[in-house]
This record gives sequence, structure tokens and C-alpha cells, in this order.
Amino acid sequence: MSTLPAALPGGTWTLGDLNVTRFGYGAMQLAGPGVMGPPADRDGALAVLREAADLGITHIDTSNAYGPRITNQLIREALHPYPESLHIVTKVGATRDQQGGWPPARDPESLRRSVNDNLESLGLEVLDVVNLRLGNAQGPQPGSLAEPFETLARLQQQGLIRHLGVSNATAEQVAEAQAIAPIVCVQNMYNLAYRHDDKLIDELAEQGTAYVPFFPLGGFSPLQSSALSAVAARLDATPMSVALAWLLQRSPNILLIPGTSSAAHLRQNADGAGLSLSGDDLAELDKIGASGVSRKS
Repeated sequence: MSTLPAALPGGTWTLGDLNVTRFGYGAMQLAGPGVMGPPADRDGALAVLREAADLGITHIDTSNAYGPRITNQLIREALHPYPESLHIVTKVGATRDQQGGWPPARDPESLRRSVNDNLESLGLEVLDVVNLRLGNAQGPQPGSLAEPFETLARLQQQGLIRHLGVSNATAEQVAEAQAIAPIVCVQNMYNLAYRHDDKLIDELAEQGTAYVPFFPLGGFSPLQSSALSAVAARLDATPMSVALAWLLQRSPNILLIPGTSSAAHLRQNADGAGLSLSGDDLAELDKIGASGVSRKS
């Protein structure tokens, strides 16, 4: 067993009635190349999941489409029976094809099958949180989510899902979902360089709804940002640590799910995210974002 830290960075957040650590873990990288097939190092994949539990992480993000089924099976093998404090968030709305693509699967039957597949592969009777994946690989796409989200709301009413969320969604789709049923989180692309959801994050914070950035370092290399490199050098930290710490300090409703297939890297991420950034650091980092929207104090 690893030595537990005094506390994970960021503290906790409540998803509906579920108390989760703001520093979580995203399991996507545990599958093979292209998020297809088994990992090259199965024992290593199981070890990183157990390290997450040892660190005190209570928020694990996954999807039955990863592998497919691979990450869910690994989570079950490593952590089942699950501690009462551990909460698993999954996604439905996309499947996999033989080319490694992510074709949508948002018709009612596909969604029902996906929910049941997640329950089976994770060894659960009810899913804590299910996000409806919208859009495509290029990002959110406009259009109504009423039919698929209403399907998930019915499955929630049947007792198969505790809480709902949306992923890869526009602000309009978030509002449409909220008019159908309560949501506890929005999972979208966001990082220091990709700041398109600044306004949405602030609105969700006022509502008490979590925002979960996926690929928090995706879309740019830390080495491409002189501002990020300068702040990291000044603090004797890695650019990744600074970028993760910035996300936690950006807004209290931001939950992190950085992924890794290495237990050592997971611990490094957790340690680095606890870095304290000054007002001057934040002002310098905010200049990276393309939106030009200043961070709220």
C-alpha cells in the first residue's frame, strides 16, 4: 500500500448526493493503442487503479466504449467490491468500429444496451453518474439532445442510474438537458489554451454543477507556451503540474480526471496539482487562453 497524502489537492465536490475528490482519475488510457484492445501491461494497468484508490481518489471516469469494455473490466478486477466512498462515472452515446472510430449510438435501444453493458462489465446494480456523449471527434455539434436524454432520464427513473450529465455539449444543449432532468456535471474539452467554455463554467459554478475538463492538457504542448514554461521554471515545477493546478484554481466546480497508465505518473500528477499559484502567476497564465476572458477572483 502507498503512503496516503494528507489530502488530495482541491478537496471535494458533491455530485448530487455523491461526495467525490476534485482530483480524480480518467481510465481511458488503460486500454490498448487507440483506446482499442487490452493494455500491453495488464498488471501495470491494475496497479495504477489500485494506486488511485490508495491515494484516496474517489472519482474514476470510464466508458464501456474504451477497449471496448476493457477499462471497465480492469476497474472491476482491480477494485471490486468497491469501497462505499468510490464513485464511478461513465459515458454512453458512442460505440466503436473496427477502424477505431467513435460512431454515435444515441438511439433509445443503443442507450439502454450501453447502460446495461456498463452495469455488467463494472459489476454494479446502479451507475453513479452517466454522461450522454454528444457531438463527434471534432467537438460539440448543434442539435437537440431531447430524445437520447429523455431515454436516460427514464432509465434513471427505473433505478439504473443515480445521476445524469452531458459530455461534448454546447451551452444550449446543457440548458436543454437541464430542462428535461437535473444534471450534476458537464464534461467538455477545456484547458489553458482552449478557453471556449469560460462563461459556461462560471454559470455552472453559480448553479452548483460540476465541470469536468477532458484532455486537460490536450490541444497544445506545454513546450509551445512560453508563459506556461516561464511560470513552471519560476516555481521549479513541471508545465503539467502548473496546468493542472491552474484548472483546480480556475473555479471550485472544476473536477480533474487526468489519465495515465503509470502509477508513478498518477502520483506525480496528484502532487503537482496541489501547486499554489499566485495572482501574478494566474494573470500570466490567463494570457495563454484564446478567449481573452479574464479569470474571476
